[in-house]
Amino acid sequence: MEVKEKLPRFISRQAKSLEEAGIDQAKAEVEIILCHLLDLDRLHLYLDGNRLLTDSLVAQFDKILQRRVTRYPLQYILKEAWFYGRKFYVCPAVMVPTPETELLCETAIGFVRQKNVTKPQVLDLGVGSGVIAVTMAKELEDCSVLAIEISVEAIEVAKRNAADLGAADKIEFRQSDFFSSISEDNMFDLILSNPPYVSKKEYETLPPEVLADPQIALLAGDEGLDAIKTILHDAPNYLAKGGRIMFEIGYGQAEAVAALTEGGKRYQSIVIIKDLNDIDRVVILSCDE
Repeated sequence: MEVKEKLPRFISRQAKSLEEAGIDQAKAEVEIILCHLLDLDRLHLYLDGNRLLTDSLVAQFDKILQRRVTRYPLQYILKEAWFYGRKFYVCPAVMVPTPETELLCETAIGFVRQKNVTKPQVLDLGVGSGVIAVTMAKELEDCSVLAIEISVEAIEVAKRNAADLGAADKIEFRQSDFFSSISEDNMFDLILSNPPYVSKKEYETLPPEVLADPQIALLAGDEGLDAIKTILHDAPNYLAKGGRIMFEIGYGQAEAVAALTEGGKRYQSIVIIKDLNDIDRVVILSCDE
């Protein structure tokens, strides 16, 4: 039996439940849940949704909604997240990918294409769900990626996504802590990372959705800079001539990161790109002119 309630009213009513739970973009999340259950895109949801909104589907929707109002991440509930136009499998073993990491990938891809780098060699530090490694492999022709991750569980998730998205043949996954498993003769055109950059103090203020991410992917010491310091210290040893080191930083960290690159002659230039919220987010470093 079909539900009498029309789709727009159903969406509006359900969005209020999410809004009352303190969730931003409530209407969009309701649409995402319905698209997931119906296997439709947003356009066809509004074209066909009234016909497909049955009692059975509403029951499935209610189960998802009841979990979401607890502020458990929707991506974990649905076991999927969209990144750079592709659907990735996610679970609590990996961070939920964010638009800020898309900015990192967009910047890296733009660099390779602008410089016309042939057969780019990419190092992804802290592969997580594999969004950076897979995106590089899919977007860059003749690209090879070495994907480093300390969590065995995360590596399994990343391998699954690489296989599902047709990128497995271009990515080597390696269980390791940063650079410890990389030989000194390995040189990379791009060294990319979305490292842990949350301080202990900041961690206590994070919203429930972010706190659901693995702690190891978030926490980075008292200042949130421990992982970044390791990258800054070791990455130049593995950077090919003309290559770039690019990584994400947290709110208010740009000045401290810039200060860490000063002194000596290892870094020749630093560029910091702002995200859509006008927050300093992606650091680009070169080690030669």
